[in-house]
Amino acid sequence: MLRLVHQNGTVTSAAEALHLTPSAVSHHLRELARELKVPLLEPQGRRVRLTPAAHLLIEHADALLARWEEALTDLESHRAGAVGPLRMCGFTTAVGGLLAPAAAALRREDPGLVVEVRECDTDVALGLLAAGETDLAVIEPTADAPPPGDPRFDREPLMEEALDLIVPAGHPLASRPGVRLEHAASEDWVSVQPEICAHHQQVLAYCAAAGFTPRFAHNATTWWVIWALVAHGLGVSLVPRLADGPSDQPVVRVPLTGDSVPKRRVLTCVRRGSRGNPLIARALGALQDAVPPRCERLRQVPA
Repeated sequence: MLRLVHQNGTVTSAAEALHLTPSAVSHHLRELARELKVPLLEPQGRRVRLTPAAHLLIEHADALLARWEEALTDLESHRAGAVGPLRMCGFTTAVGGLLAPAAAALRREDPGLVVEVRECDTDVALGLLAAGETDLAVIEPTADAPPPGDPRFDREPLMEEALDLIVPAGHPLASRPGVRLEHAASEDWVSVQPEICAHHQQVLAYCAAAGFTPRFAHNATTWWVIWALVAHGLGVSLVPRLADGPSDQPVVRVPLTGDSVPKRRVLTCVRRGSRGNPLIARALGALQDAVPPRCERLRQVPA
């Protein structure tokens, strides 16, 4: 509870994450402070912040939780015929391009294995991991994500994918084997809605590095809608290699060239201490095998 209050900033948001009432969380934290004989929370405007003693306690709690995950991993190694469930989650294109084929491969290998896949953004995925509600997340680095040194998580690079420009068939750029991003500076652009994911801000950054600000004419919530808008000549878009659209849409994917081709890194993330869990290790191997040839695999998971 204390870790979630620290992470979310309020007792109410921590209670929501734990499916408890704010009064229940407040009561337990008061009891914890009484038992430890130190104050743990202090007001900060409408929010609360942790006292130095609470930060010290969390450091020890993170170490204890990591050791607990290691204990679970060792126990799992002694279990015969583990059937799961193995719970995995990730952002939209990671589900379609990585998690779904990995889950299918695991099921083919072991039909009795229960695999659960959930689509969610990176911030939600990390919250699910911290709360113990998922076992493995496929994430992308975002400005709002916890820093790499966060003691709760163990992150490893999985793959890196270039981003391509998609244009309608018949567009002057469609017949080229590759283009520089600045060649699309004068085009209308189609983007993912900014509140949906970090892609919109990433496109702004890539275009700024190429020397222009894109003129966003249309916004969408799914890649399929973006494909449809581009197919009808309403603009161009920048899409990762894992993203795909209907095969019958007249859209051409044009590779980008130049000194700094936009790329997106994809990571696996588990709770610290759990990477050696046999089921999680199998899932990590299946994810490596699922990386498509058009993307660059970054790490081999040891057998």
